[in-house]
Amino acid sequence: MRDPHYIIVGSGAAGGVLAGRLTEDPKVRVLLLESGRERRSPLLAIPAAETLLMGDPRYDWCFTAEPDATIAGRAVGIPRGRLLGGSNAMNGMIFVRGQRADYDGWAAQGNPGWSWNDVLPYFRRMETAVGLTGDTRGTRGPIRVGLPQERDVLCDAFLEAAVKSGHPENPDYNSGDQEGFGYYQVNHDRGRRSAALGGYLKPARRRPNLTVLTGAHVTRLTLDGTRCVGVAYRHRGRDRTASCTREVIVSAGTVQSPQLLELSGIGQADVLRAAGVSVTHHLPGVGENYRDHFAARLRWRVTRPITFNERSRGPRLARETARYLRHRRGLLSLPIALGHGFVRTAEAEPTPDVQFHFAPASYGEGATRRLDTKPGMTVGVYPLRPESAGSIHITSADPLTPPAIRPRYLESQDDARRLIAGMRIARSIVANPALDPYRAHELVPGPDVRSDDELLDYARRHGDTSYHPVGTCRMGADPMAVVDHRLRVHGVAGLRVVDASVMPSMVSGNTNAAAMMIGERGADLVLADLRETGGVHG
Repeated sequence: MRDPHYIIVGSGAAGGVLAGRLTEDPKVRVLLLESGRERRSPLLAIPAAETLLMGDPRYDWCFTAEPDATIAGRAVGIPRGRLLGGSNAMNGMIFVRGQRADYDGWAAQGNPGWSWNDVLPYFRRMETAVGLTGDTRGTRGPIRVGLPQERDVLCDAFLEAAVKSGHPENPDYNSGDQEGFGYYQVNHDRGRRSAALGGYLKPARRRPNLTVLTGAHVTRLTLDGTRCVGVAYRHRGRDRTASCTREVIVSAGTVQSPQLLELSGIGQADVLRAAGVSVTHHLPGVGENYRDHFAARLRWRVTRPITFNERSRGPRLARETARYLRHRRGLLSLPIALGHGFVRTAEAEPTPDVQFHFAPASYGEGATRRLDTKPGMTVGVYPLRPESAGSIHITSADPLTPPAIRPRYLESQDDARRLIAGMRIARSIVANPALDPYRAHELVPGPDVRSDDELLDYARRHGDTSYHPVGTCRMGADPMAVVDHRLRVHGVAGLRVVDASVMPSMVSGNTNAAAMMIGERGADLVLADLRETGGVHG
C-alpha cells in the first residue's frame, strides 16, 4: 500500500479502537504496528484464564519494577500484554468507567472536552449493555457489557454482609453514581471475551485501507525538524522504516509509550543524555506521573468446598470445562473477582475513595496466582485515586532494554491511611453474621495483625499491583504535561499519544473501559483535525 496517512503504534485497548474507527472512512489509510504476535490460544477468550496468561512471556512483557523503598524494598512484577490486542486481550474483563468527578477533574485541570458529560457519549458508543438499562448505557456498540452469567453463593453472602454492615447496594456503578456493592460488570459476550481486538480490530482487518504488522517492534520515531514523519521498526530480524502523510499515533501503553518517546529523543534532557540518546525535544513530563492501584489482599479459609479453588481441580474442573464448552457457563465463564464495593472511608470523603474486589477463591502472591488447594476467599482493597506518583524512564539507548519502572506505591500518607481504613472495612464486612456459615478463620494478615502500623507493614510487605498503570504521558497545558487536550504531543507536530498514559489522574476503578473510551475520543479528535484541513488527498 502507498504511504499510510496514519501509523498507529500498538494494538491494545486504545490502539485497536483507533484502527477500527479511523478505517471506517475508506479514504483513510492506516498502518498498525504491533510488537507482539497474533496468538490464537482458546485461553484468551476465557474470563477465568487471566492468571494462566500473566507471567507467560508469549503473552506478557513480564516487566519488573525497580526495588521500591515504600513497599519494603520489594520489586514487583508489572504484567503488560505482549500480543495482538495488548493487555486488553488478556485482562480480567472487569468493566468500570470511573466516577463523574474523575473526568470533571480532568477538564478542570485544563483539558476541555474531557468532563463526564463530554466522555459519556463515548462510553455509550462503545458498548452494548446486556441486562443493564438507563440513559447512561449504550445499546449498539462493539463491546458487550453485562453481569456475569450466574451468581455465586459465597459472593451473595459477602454482598449480603456488606449491606447488613450498612453499605448500600448498587446494581449499576457505571451509571455515574458509584457508591455501593454488587456484582461486577464484565466485557464479555455470553462467557467469551469482548474486547477491542474482536469488536474493533477484527472487522477493520477486512478493509483494504488497514495494514496490520505483528512482530513489528517500533524502535524510534523519525522526525524532520520538529515534525514526526514516521517510525523505524524491527520486523523478522530486519530494521525497516515507514513514513506517513498525516500523523504517528503512539498507543503502546503506559510503560512503552514514554519509552518510545525517550528513545526518539523526546523527554527530560538529563534522562536522555544519561541513557546515551541525543535530545531532539526537551519535554520534562515524559515518563513522570506514573500511577497504579496498589492493593492489599486479605484472605480467609472457607468452611465448605464451594470456592473456585476446588472447582478448578480434578474431576470438577473436567465438569466445568465440559459445561463451558457446551453452554459458555460455569467457572470458566466468570472473572476471578465477582463482587465489587466502592466505599468512602470517612464521612468527609465526597465520593468513594476505596474499591473492593471479592473473589470466592484464595491464591498466592505475584503476577501468576495459583489457587489454594483448600477452600478460601479473598477481599482485595486499594485507594481509588492514588496520590503516590512514580516514573518510567529509559536507562539505555537499546530499544529492547526494558525501562526503569519506579512506582513509589505508598509514598503518600493519605494513600496509606485509606488503605488501612479499607482493610478494616473489609474485616468488618467479613465478620458480619451473614458470612457465619462460610467463614472459618483469617489466613492473612491474620488475627494477630491489629494496629495501623501492623496493617500497613503487611501491605508494604505483601501488597501488589492491580495492573492499572496510567499517566506517564499525561494530558494538560502546564510545563509537565506531555500532550494537550487533543492528545497532540507538545512541541512536536504530527505526533499524538492515545492510550492510558495520557490520563492526568487515575480514574476511580479498573482502567480498561477508560482506555477504550480514550481510543474512541482520540479517533474523533484525529478525524476532526482531518476534516478541518480538507480531508485526505492521494
